[in-house]
Amino acid sequence: MRFQTPLMPGRLIKRYKRFLADVILDDGRQVTAHCANPGAMIGLKEPGLRVWLEPNDDPKKKLKFGWRVAQLDSGACVGIDTSLPNKIIHEALRAQKIAELADYDTIRPEQKYGANSRVDFLLSAPALPEAYVEVKNVHLWRSGDWAEFPDTVTARGLKHLGVLGDMAEAGHRAVLIYCVQHTGCARFRLAADLDPAYAEACKRALQRGVEMLCYSCAVSCEQITLERALSLDLSNLEQG
Repeated sequence: MRFQTPLMPGRLIKRYKRFLADVILDDGRQVTAHCANPGAMIGLKEPGLRVWLEPNDDPKKKLKFGWRVAQLDSGACVGIDTSLPNKIIHEALRAQKIAELADYDTIRPEQKYGANSRVDFLLSAPALPEAYVEVKNVHLWRSGDWAEFPDTVTARGLKHLGVLGDMAEAGHRAVLIYCVQHTGCARFRLAADLDPAYAEACKRALQRGVEMLCYSCAVSCEQITLERALSLDLSNLEQG
């Protein structure tokens, strides 16, 4: 997924009201950018953080910049826009880059399923069960090379696990893809300490037949693309 316009570098002043971020650009201008991330953003909201903003000239948008990428002192790049993983996964599905789903030839985004829900993607192909695919953005890093999810309590994520479990028990494939927008991570685990209810729901979902995949992204100031599968460590669920 290539950014529509070149990103502009700057330094974070503060992130506030969840969806706003004040930034001092390298050219000296101070601007307010839209922060498309409702999460806690642990480790990604410290003043002075290197950030990359995407400018826009859309007259319908009040804010003329969107915060897309952060760069940590370690050099790792992080995609912070939670709306992008669906676009990234959609591109990867069309290019058959997700091995577990490469046999599906029809991809339908945003399809109704369950009660008052929409699945991110509904996949189909002759002689295969329909695959209901939900995508979760991952950018939390706290130690080692571990990516973790969630970074705060997620009622929406909890709901999705239940509906996916229903689909699996009905004979369909139900797949949850964790899309890691953090180049410093090589493994994935659940942040059970931050949301114990979500971790417990994951355990039930696995028992009901839900598949869980994790893929990392290559993140730069030009584009974000799906890169490779990461190992999932769910041992903390097995111990529960």
